[in-house]
Amino acid sequence: MKIKDRIALYFTLISTTMLFAVLCMVYFTFMKFLEADFFERLTDRTMVTAKLYLEADEISRDALNDVRHKYLQKLNGEVTRIYDYKNQATFIGDTAHYWSKATIDQVRKLKRLKYTDGERQVVGIYYKDNQGDFVVLASATDQGTHDRLTKLLKIMVVVFIMISLIVLLLSRWIAEKMLKPLKKFMSEVKQIGHKNMEFRVEESNTKDEINLMAKSFNHLMNELEQAFTLQKTFVANASHELRTPVTRMMIAAELALSKDRDLNTYQNVIQSVIEDAEKMDRIITGLLALAKMDMELINSKLSPIHLDKILIGIQAEWKQHKNLDIELLKNVDAEPIVLGNETLLQIVLDNIFSNAFKFSNNQTVSCKLTQVDGNLSIKISDLGPGIPLLEQKEVFKPFYTRSEEIGQKGEGMGLYMAQKIISLFKGKIEISSSIEDKSTFIISIPLL
Repeated sequence: MKIKDRIALYFTLISTTMLFAVLCMVYFTFMKFLEADFFERLTDRTMVTAKLYLEADEISRDALNDVRHKYLQKLNGEVTRIYDYKNQATFIGDTAHYWSKATIDQVRKLKRLKYTDGERQVVGIYYKDNQGDFVVLASATDQGTHDRLTKLLKIMVVVFIMISLIVLLLSRWIAEKMLKPLKKFMSEVKQIGHKNMEFRVEESNTKDEINLMAKSFNHLMNELEQAFTLQKTFVANASHELRTPVTRMMIAAELALSKDRDLNTYQNVIQSVIEDAEKMDRIITGLLALAKMDMELINSKLSPIHLDKILIGIQAEWKQHKNLDIELLKNVDAEPIVLGNETLLQIVLDNIFSNAFKFSNNQTVSCKLTQVDGNLSIKISDLGPGIPLLEQKEVFKPFYTRSEEIGQKGEGMGLYMAQKIISLFKGKIEISSSIEDKSTFIISIPLL
């Protein structure tokens, strides 16, 4: 059963149950009211009978006629009897023996008695007169009440059925209207596939559960899209970077096997294969580092951090572990606080300092912290050969490295990851380099 139908059914059941309870309460209240009213009418009949038969000799004929006209209407199946102190019927014969001696004595004892005998209602009163003590008993069938209750029951059944149908239809309409955003959400979800992972469901300005679900789904899609992008990037980078060393290894092996060669040639071929294998190992290590860094960027949380404290800590670490000097200069007016991730920012700075020491043959590296137009600027300068202008954009691409030119090893991933991290902090990283000015990396991050 669909949610819409379940909501309509539950709402209808609850509403009709409450309606049924209300109708039952009205019915039984009305029944008790009519029953009490009929008992009152019977009581009046007993009083009229007592006055007509026991005090007729004490009132005028006009008064007697007034009483008779007032209570002229006879009740359905009415039976009235008057019993004297001997419990004998007087004034009105009682050959049918409607009431037993025990009933008459109970009326005499209680002074007033009301009870129901089957479909008949009975009222008895104890009446004391100058002629003696009497008991007046009257009973009748309340056919009018029975007819009224029967009509009322029929009306209630019809009303109950009609209202139940109306409530069912209205509840289905309300449920369909309430679930319309959910239906739209489901239709939008069906449009998402592996070819359009960037698609997002529409979010409204309401704060209901469906909108919260849409926001949660879009957040999940962001995570999935990033995961798919990482996967595609990893596969593309692996295919591109591993193709060259694998091809070289295959060509070298095929040439070595094409004919018999001397030992020195085989050794050279094996050495070439080993070098290509080492290069593949570095590429794979770089790819794994890239994937790991991308995951850290996705899951990273930003918080206020003090740049000066981080730089002082990095300066102490390089001096303690590598015995390398960083000249730290600070020229800022405000507190140097930015919004970022301390661990990731330290990775960026360590990569840049590592390159600076590598290409300057471990000479002193200068680091200057300044404030420029609402941004904190970190300028890291080395005494190395500098980076040619045409290659400055290439250094931020994955797997690009100039380490081999100076006899060093490198995977070409440090600056690529540094740029991605600084972009996460809404900052930028630039290079100012020439033959005279050596190399200067400028990192700009918005001041918090």
